[in-house]
Amino acid sequence: MRKVRANLLKLLGLIAVLVLVAVGCGGGGTSGKADLSGAEITVGSKEFTEQLVLGQIAILVLENAGATVEDQTRLAGSVAARQALESGEIDTYWDYTGTGWITYLGHTQPIDGSQKQYEAVAKEDLKKNDIKWLPPAPANNTYVLAVREEVYDDLGVKELSDFEQLIKENPEEASLCAATEFLNRDDGLPGLEEAYGFEFPSDQLVKIELGLIPEAVDQGERCNFGEVFATDARIEGLDLKVIEDDKSFFPVYNPALNVRKQVYEDYPEIEKIFAPVSEKLTTETLLNLNAQVDVEGQLPEDVAEQWLSENGFI
Repeated sequence: MRKVRANLLKLLGLIAVLVLVAVGCGGGGTSGKADLSGAEITVGSKEFTEQLVLGQIAILVLENAGATVEDQTRLAGSVAARQALESGEIDTYWDYTGTGWITYLGHTQPIDGSQKQYEAVAKEDLKKNDIKWLPPAPANNTYVLAVREEVYDDLGVKELSDFEQLIKENPEEASLCAATEFLNRDDGLPGLEEAYGFEFPSDQLVKIELGLIPEAVDQGERCNFGEVFATDARIEGLDLKVIEDDKSFFPVYNPALNVRKQVYEDYPEIEKIFAPVSEKLTTETLLNLNAQVDVEGQLPEDVAEQWLSENGFI
């Protein structure tokens, strides 16, 4: 009798395991966790490669959950994307915690620690602007200044503090390629110059489209240095050298999905849907995804779809 009872318990245990496996395998990606049928959501993004990939990730994940999605990606910079979100032109897009804290909320100093920075941004932006920040990805797409390897030793700028001597002794060599946004942001060039106590010669500042900067730095004809994102795969692909931010001026820039409060309240399951996606977006992952677009020439939508499929999200 004991033997029969033991065997029966084993059988019941096996059945329970099989049921759990069946439930786990039958979800159809993230859409198995929530149903957004009937939802109409407009997704935006900024215009650079990483944002285009993240925008397509958002579109595909929402569509997979049953939502009808309008693509409004490729907006012209942070200010345009943010204004589109606040006005309701778009409902959601990925932005960065450092950008939110400095550029949108108007603070001049970042908060130490990624989690504390996120919590501060999320709390204040929701209260002031009805913008909900979903939990951030671990990736950090901070600003860096880069220089081509061939002149790295000759120019002697290995830390940002070293610019002071170069500007003083050889100002004509302190040429910097940067996008308009970086040249005007508090967490861009103006704040950097104030924090480090030097100022680039105005005639050595070259305003250039963001996506063209790595190649311009590599060619060395228009500028020796350039503003680049830390997750830009062309840093390695072009053998550029990153200059150390020895005073830790640049904030942490963890990407997080921003959602209008009303949309979030209507569809709170969005947070559940994107949680596992966000967790997978490490710095290494974004470097790889960006490389597929910028180095290999693939389309952002194809890169996004392949990554989501490989990870079981769609």
